[in-house]
Amino acid sequence: MSPSMPPPAPAITCTFAGLALDRADALRADPAWVAARLADPASRFLTYAEMKPAMRVDGADRVPRPDWQARAAIAGALDAGCTTVFLGLDDRGRAHFALDLDSARAPVAADPEAVKRLDVRSAAEQLSTLALGHGDAAAVGLGRTLLDWHARHRFCARCGGATMLDKGGYARLCTDADCAAQHFPRVDPVVIMLPVAGRRCILGRQPRYPEGMYSALAGFVEAGESLEEAVARETREEAGIATGAVRYVASQPWPFPSNLMIGCLVEARSEALTPDTAELEDVAWFSADAVAAALAGRGDGFFLPPPMAIAHQLINAWLETL
Repeated sequence: MSPSMPPPAPAITCTFAGLALDRADALRADPAWVAARLADPASRFLTYAEMKPAMRVDGADRVPRPDWQARAAIAGALDAGCTTVFLGLDDRGRAHFALDLDSARAPVAADPEAVKRLDVRSAAEQLSTLALGHGDAAAVGLGRTLLDWHARHRFCARCGGATMLDKGGYARLCTDADCAAQHFPRVDPVVIMLPVAGRRCILGRQPRYPEGMYSALAGFVEAGESLEEAVARETREEAGIATGAVRYVASQPWPFPSNLMIGCLVEARSEALTPDTAELEDVAWFSADAVAAALAGRGDGFFLPPPMAIAHQLINAWLETL
């Protein structure tokens, strides 16, 4: 098979990327500054229960938006010691925080009728339909990632001692003075790749997918491995083909709990497919015309992931280069 790679794809902002807040790295490292922002009546707070953010659904379009609350509304939860993490500053200088209601016993009023507890994936999928929805989806996803990490890392991996929140929520510090180890939120890199040859691409299907859905191939980057090596290895393992050049397209934070999806196109340099039956139910070649029809909702016997998934954006970016 002759190698062929399309020209670079256009810039893409994926769902959960595009945070509109200033993360204020230097400021959040100062405990006094963070404490002042927590006490500031102008600060805004988004509460989570069972890792589900409070989303207000009272607009004319019925699209849920983050239900940012003033400090006075959640003072009881703050006083009770609920885990609260700094997300960033808006363009008016107001601090925005995410707060985990499940992390402490706190008096919490029932949510108003217009406020719903939605899982982050559902909330982001609906927000992605809005022109300015990326920033809200990114904030909701960031809050979930940080709060979930804090809930899982209450103890020091070095000495087993208790840890405390540090740097506004972007670190935890061991409380044992003899250890004092710092721990930082983990990010797990995942390569997601579309093997291509001319006007054809390879898609795979996992058993857990909805009936008829196909997607790009994907897998975790292993220790001591470059992204290019991970793309080649995962493509070989899942589809059984040889590959060539790798081209980066876009990335997507995926807060379930803390993945970074790294989207790439890769040259397919062999034809015969040998699927990894332990992971994939099927793997097959698809023409650009068939894939374009599926993206438009007119797939002949198969469909593709929704626009919020980087796989959708990766496939669309490939089509736009043809």
